[in-house]
Amino acid sequence: MRTWQVLVVGIVIHTIFFYSIFDIYFTSPVVHGMTPHHSTTPPLAKRLVLFSADGLRADKMFELDKDGNTRIPYLRSMIEKSGSWGVSHTRVPTESRPGHVALIAGFYEDVSAVAKGWKENPVEFDSLFNESRYTWSWGSPDILPMFSKGATGDHVFTKCYPAHFEDFARADSSPLDTWVFDEFQEFMRNSMKDPDLTARLNKDKVVFFLHLLGLDTNGHSMKPHSDEYLENIRLVDAGIQQVVETIEEFYEQDGRTAYVMSSDHGMTDWGSHGAGHPSETLTPLVVWGSGVKGARRSGDQHFKDSFSQDWKLDHIERVDVEQGDIASLMAALIGVNFPMNSVGVLPYQYLDASSGDLAEIMYANTRQLLEQYKVKMDLKKSTTLSAAFRPFPELTPAKLIESHRHIRQLIQSGHYEEAVEDCVRIMRVALKGLNYYQTYDRLFLGVSVCCGFLGWMAYTLMLVFEQHSGVVKRSSWKQESHDALVIVVFGCIGVIVAILLYVQSLPWTNYLYCLIPVTLWMAVVLRRDVLVQVIDYTITMKNRTSFLVAVLASLVGLEILVIGFFFREMLSVGLALIAILPWISLDLPALPAKGQLLGWSLCCMLLAIFPMLPVVTGKRSTEYVLAGGAIVILIGIISGFRSKSSSSDVKPARKKEDDSSMLPYVQLIGVLVATYFSVWEVNSGLSPWQQGISWLLLGVSVLEPLLTSSHVSTRLQAIFLAFAAPYILLSVSYEVLFLVVLGLTMHQWLQVEFGLVSWASKTLTGVDVYDFQERANLHLPGHMHSRNYLVISDIQRAFYFIFFILTSFFGVGNIASINSFDPAAVLCYISVFSPFTMGALLVFKIVIPFILVTCVLRAVHVISCVPVDGLFLIIMLMSDCMALHFFFLVQDYGSWLDIGTSISHYVIVMCMIIFTMVLFGVTHFLTTTSLLSPRRKRRVE
Repeated sequence: MRTWQVLVVGIVIHTIFFYSIFDIYFTSPVVHGMTPHHSTTPPLAKRLVLFSADGLRADKMFELDKDGNTRIPYLRSMIEKSGSWGVSHTRVPTESRPGHVALIAGFYEDVSAVAKGWKENPVEFDSLFNESRYTWSWGSPDILPMFSKGATGDHVFTKCYPAHFEDFARADSSPLDTWVFDEFQEFMRNSMKDPDLTARLNKDKVVFFLHLLGLDTNGHSMKPHSDEYLENIRLVDAGIQQVVETIEEFYEQDGRTAYVMSSDHGMTDWGSHGAGHPSETLTPLVVWGSGVKGARRSGDQHFKDSFSQDWKLDHIERVDVEQGDIASLMAALIGVNFPMNSVGVLPYQYLDASSGDLAEIMYANTRQLLEQYKVKMDLKKSTTLSAAFRPFPELTPAKLIESHRHIRQLIQSGHYEEAVEDCVRIMRVALKGLNYYQTYDRLFLGVSVCCGFLGWMAYTLMLVFEQHSGVVKRSSWKQESHDALVIVVFGCIGVIVAILLYVQSLPWTNYLYCLIPVTLWMAVVLRRDVLVQVIDYTITMKNRTSFLVAVLASLVGLEILVIGFFFREMLSVGLALIAILPWISLDLPALPAKGQLLGWSLCCMLLAIFPMLPVVTGKRSTEYVLAGGAIVILIGIISGFRSKSSSSDVKPARKKEDDSSMLPYVQLIGVLVATYFSVWEVNSGLSPWQQGISWLLLGVSVLEPLLTSSHVSTRLQAIFLAFAAPYILLSVSYEVLFLVVLGLTMHQWLQVEFGLVSWASKTLTGVDVYDFQERANLHLPGHMHSRNYLVISDIQRAFYFIFFILTSFFGVGNIASINSFDPAAVLCYISVFSPFTMGALLVFKIVIPFILVTCVLRAVHVISCVPVDGLFLIIMLMSDCMALHFFFLVQDYGSWLDIGTSISHYVIVMCMIIFTMVLFGVTHFLTTTSLLSPRRKRRVE
């Protein structure tokens, strides 16, 4: 199989393995066919008002300010006098759409919704709004439409502000919340002039929903510790008070309105969300009004945290809930059906109801969960062979019937408290059962993907030995490759697996997860003679010790990289070891260019500083950006002078072409403009024409290198300057300095490789004579000039590449989490909220250092004549070792921080592998393609 074919197959297989994590851990929990359930007792409230303060952290709302005063005087008075409160625990992914789905529909949505930007409904689901008689809502166009589109009938009304209102370049985004409060007040005033609307407002089972996005936008742009964010909390508190006063006045103080205030998710200190850090998963919950228990003095409450004491609320009873429980609470308050897909357990401690009514309400919640459990059990049973089906042992069909009978008997006999306790117990068991059937195929799929990983790694290793080691005799393995018996056996296995999957009506992706391992292991077994020859050669090889030491050192290095996902500082340790490695492994007395090794060590030690720096928080440090831009310009000027001074050693045609080229000066002007925009203009907001220039600089960055000759030094300089401008525009702190140091380190790597080649060939020339399109015509030893096989030092080169790729990610302040990126970095390009555009720009920022490292690897290939095909296979093999490591570390138990982090690690390393494969093709284009006219190219050559 040729390299490009391996590349394509590798991308496809790794993309499938990447997607498998969503099939294994994030399948949709929504099932259909349930019967709705609600309590037959009189509703506790006639209407409900839900306030969702998007992006509000629990600590920032409940804590006292530096003067000892509360930021929420109205809500705190409700907590201390007439309401109940607690902390709502959200789940990953902590994004706006899944947070509101949990809040309003009661279930935790799978991550597949991100593919639609958290805006559209990937699946239809039931919600509190759908079960209400009427719902009126105001707020963001990103949230409200998904509940109105999913509702049956025409009873959910929305009013949204224009999308361009969500501008991250605003100095203060609290006007978004002011708009919602003003529109609500205007709606209530207009209703008095509309008899039909007034009649509908006076019906029961009415819901008002106010979505307040200002805090989320201020948190992203100004950070949660900013004055804007904290003042926005005060504004929300005052706005809620005005809404309550208006409602009570409109309904003439009838006391039949319940109020719920919460949030969809929190936010990290650096202004992002998405993962499972407590700052993201802990949100406030305050409930008051009709049907709600008033404030109760706390007894012997025991929490693992000290929040109540820190917030000076330890004298008031606190009732924590899961976010999905809030939907059940709201449904119980106004007496509507519990949302059919809800997994919420009603927090009955919030309800002010008689014991009998409370037992009936809890039993309705129990029936709803058990109905969902039964449908899910029947669905899984229908897609599993009857002989292989394993029912949930704690809640079999017989136990299900007995549970209903027992609870009903307790209620009829007046044992209400026991009935409530039994309902809670049964619902906990039902939730375990739902999770059991949700994860029923997890072990099976995990083993299949694991076998696929191992099969791919074994196949890759076979290709390395077969095509790039020089130890395998082709005649032998060609005969073995036609082993008909092996093909028949594995073909039969594949057919049996496919039939079993078809009989069970399993998704088509399961065919991929199960049949890919069969195919890969068949290819490995067909090459078993390769393994035999490799073992024989290893036993008799002369430099076996050096080979084993290189492999062992690479495995230790990969383990350091794995630990670096948890502790970024470990990368600094690795860089320090890389800095001193050449001084240990090379024959220094015979090596003339010790200055190159000294420069290498110095650059590695400088690069080792960055993983130890604090995470980039999104707060602009313009002095770092300015310093980085100035150094880039200085490097460009110095490189230009050095290029002119060294041009006398090259062909006159090339000298004439290089001297006449204006591209480096144009690139330096672009870097200067980018630095000016990023340092002086972004805080006040870029005008549309300035943003247009920013997009132009990004667009031409891919074309600029193609306008230079393909000589190594010229092309690499053009690539560095081309991508420096958009990188500066996407930087907020020391990232530009990191790019500079990374570029210098890559330069020294190239110089060291060139020094080794020059020393080995006894030829002293310059890097300038090497060409990406055509290898330099030097008098090198034959095995160095065009060697077809890998050597032991190539293992070190592959490891260096992987190490620098990961350092490129972590060195700029990223952490191993899906939420470590800040939208403040894209303000030079776009300020209005657009998730896909912003995400694409952030990914582009991450990829730029990857491009530089990969281009330098291609230059190493040109200089040292390393077989790039074999080197690529070793890189894939090492990367897959890390990916398999993180695949086994993925967990679905423990804290949501642990779960979210483990999944983030796997997602990040798989994305890096796929990006690296794609980058091999992209950098081949960037380094070898030229847009120069044919006539001009002939002059250069």
